[in-house]
Amino acid sequence: MEIRSLRVETAPLEGITTWLFRRTHFSMFGGADRYFTPFFSPVSEHILTAKELRDLSPENNRGIPTVPQVMTKRAEDFLWAAEQVRDLGFEEVNLNLGCPSGTVTTKGKGAGFLLRPDELDAFFDVVFSKVCLPVSVKTRIGFRDVEEFGRLLEIFNRYPIRELIVHPRLRGEFYKGPVHLDAFAAALESSRAPVTYNGDLVTLEDLTAFSERFPAVDTVMIGRGVIADPALLRKLRGGAAATREELQTYTQTLYQGYRAAYGYPGTAAQRMKELWFYLINLFDDGEKYAKKMRRVGNAAEYEHLEAGIFRDLNLLTQARKPLDGTGQQAP
Repeated sequence: MEIRSLRVETAPLEGITTWLFRRTHFSMFGGADRYFTPFFSPVSEHILTAKELRDLSPENNRGIPTVPQVMTKRAEDFLWAAEQVRDLGFEEVNLNLGCPSGTVTTKGKGAGFLLRPDELDAFFDVVFSKVCLPVSVKTRIGFRDVEEFGRLLEIFNRYPIRELIVHPRLRGEFYKGPVHLDAFAAALESSRAPVTYNGDLVTLEDLTAFSERFPAVDTVMIGRGVIADPALLRKLRGGAAATREELQTYTQTLYQGYRAAYGYPGTAAQRMKELWFYLINLFDDGEKYAKKMRRVGNAAEYEHLEAGIFRDLNLLTQARKPLDGTGQQAP
């Protein structure tokens, strides 16, 4: 497949890929065929919080191809959530079976649900008998062992899943180490649902290598790579890399947007710290600034540090790797 013809979806990152990020990235850089929202987890009272309503607001997502993501282990809660997003105008709902966070998995949600295949099967049986929208699934290949994936694929194949998005790592691997491409190949061969790949696509070289190995795959999902290099998808389509001035406008638009949305400069600064954890990898010799950014405590410190990054550091043509969530770069 010609690399430029790949469909690209953006993966959700909690605290980063908010409605404001989606709107800003879509308007400035474009290139994404769909944006997936950070998950929301229905509560027993079946109410959407103010934060969830803001992120799912039709006004905030107007013109942006968006898919809401839900995380739950209760079929009745998923069905309720599907009704809510349908009423807000969305045309698909996504189930999160991939989140590896301990606070999530100990509750049997996210990747924790993969430990209970019989319960997952029963969940799908109820959901697909009543759900009001098409359902896609984002999953890991197991919790402890790659051998778990065969059983999971059997379950997935029993149901009319619109899209199976596979991050080929186990829960305990989080975002580190090599991906299990053989497991992804097995999914590609045996899945009844269309299969999308997710994992460690950070540069054009990564996308080219993946496309050469899996020419039958027409859709990929990228998360950390798009945060680290906002122009990655534009470059994929033959466009230009981000300029220093463009990136500065981008970060200032986000920062001022968060200040307006939250009303507290310090909260906006915290939001931007999370984005810069990845974005700093687009700058040469940024380790010192990355450490300082992690220690930022207020808006004034953040503003001073951001100005220093754009003043002092050279912009790279592609983001450094890995972006593994540890804050450490590869040697």
